[in-house]
Amino acid sequence: MHKKQDVGKTPAEQPLLTAASLEEPQLVSQQAYTPWQRFRMLLWPAWVDRNMGLLIAARVFMSAARALAGIIVPIYLAIIGFNGLELGLLFVITALASALLSSAVGVFSDRLGRKIFIIILPFFAAMAALVFAFSHVVGLLFFFAALGSFGRGAGAGAGIIGPYQPAEQALLAETVPAKYRNSLFGRVAFASSLGALIGSGPFATLPELLPHFGVLGISSYQLSFLIMAVLAFIAGLLAIPVRETRPRREPQVVPGATALAGSKPRRKRQAISQQSKSILIRLWITNATNGLAVGFFGPFITYWFFRRYGVGPAQIGLLFAIINLAAMFSNLGAASFAARVGLIRAIVIGRVLQALLMIPMVLAPTFWMAGMFYLTRMLAQRLALPLRQSYVMGVVPADERGTIGALSNLPMQVTSSASPALAGYLFDHVSLALPFEIGALLQGVNAVLFFFFFRAVLPPEEQEKARVQSEKLDG
Repeated sequence: MHKKQDVGKTPAEQPLLTAASLEEPQLVSQQAYTPWQRFRMLLWPAWVDRNMGLLIAARVFMSAARALAGIIVPIYLAIIGFNGLELGLLFVITALASALLSSAVGVFSDRLGRKIFIIILPFFAAMAALVFAFSHVVGLLFFFAALGSFGRGAGAGAGIIGPYQPAEQALLAETVPAKYRNSLFGRVAFASSLGALIGSGPFATLPELLPHFGVLGISSYQLSFLIMAVLAFIAGLLAIPVRETRPRREPQVVPGATALAGSKPRRKRQAISQQSKSILIRLWITNATNGLAVGFFGPFITYWFFRRYGVGPAQIGLLFAIINLAAMFSNLGAASFAARVGLIRAIVIGRVLQALLMIPMVLAPTFWMAGMFYLTRMLAQRLALPLRQSYVMGVVPADERGTIGALSNLPMQVTSSASPALAGYLFDHVSLALPFEIGALLQGVNAVLFFFFFRAVLPPEEQEKARVQSEKLDG
């Protein structure tokens, strides 16, 4: 039966309690709803407002574009003559450019606002796709690959990353209470998986499907790039109606400053608070290790499947589509998993599984066997990634989220730019498996470091639980 509404609650607050019932079963019994109602509230609870809806929709289209790029770009470049080392150099430049863009977006979004970057950067990706569609000039391809962040991730995971991510995360975190933050980031990851499913599914098959209709050679890839441009452009358009309320930044009083009669004390603007500096240093160490690991395999997943098993974009796209479909439900379960085991433990478990599953994947004798190991690994990755993003946004002040979100990822982007060139050389001259094995080892080290550094730094929602439990024990 339904519980009576609380007296004194505003109309806006009443549906919030009802919508939260699936994530907080103590409020309303799930038996009060039909299966369809439960499924609808699971996907789209009442606390998801207009801004969140627009940002989630934009994420679907942007992820579709990035996932399609993650499949088409490496194979296309290999077909027009790029070898492993040249691909590695392109990925190095892309990673460095992405690091600079992300840092600039994070810092300036805290000062100028987040929305402008969520509009402009998808337009950059659209421009890059148009250049790839109509030019083979190597210098232009390198420049626009960097501008559009082509080569950042693969079709089963590229959808959730991008240089506007610091602004997007900060804007999302400002729209929801702390107790719903993990759930919101899980839904954003769900939207990313949905977009990646679209980009890696029907669109990725075009280069192998179009020759049956007389569209041969490079022309079949040109249409894929045009579709990529349209998807990215729509993502930018969807962000235009978003309404942004920037958090007020409270400046700190200058020590020793004397205020005149009737005037306010002289204040200074501090870039990063002491609380955030401690967290940022730990994130720099852990993310630097993870970036070095990801640089060995992340940009090369599609290329590796292409070289190792001789499969084309249709088969790789089908695998990635299956992975993205499965990952959608992994994303929605992330908040519940974190609630059961704790946010830090959930992140660490996900990273350990990612490291362990890499080894059997590269040793698998067939494409689909390797694909099943990769699917399982990506489920763990899709579980941990939104939780890590939510965690960082939860433990830093609201007016520093864009800056910390960008600066915390800077070492990862820098170190991930250091390893692709070496990985490309190893692919060409040593082994197709060795770069992946090195990456797996480094990700294992990263998981240990993350647990060691953050096991005592609880997010706000877990601090409250810990306080209540402590009071009960003391009582």
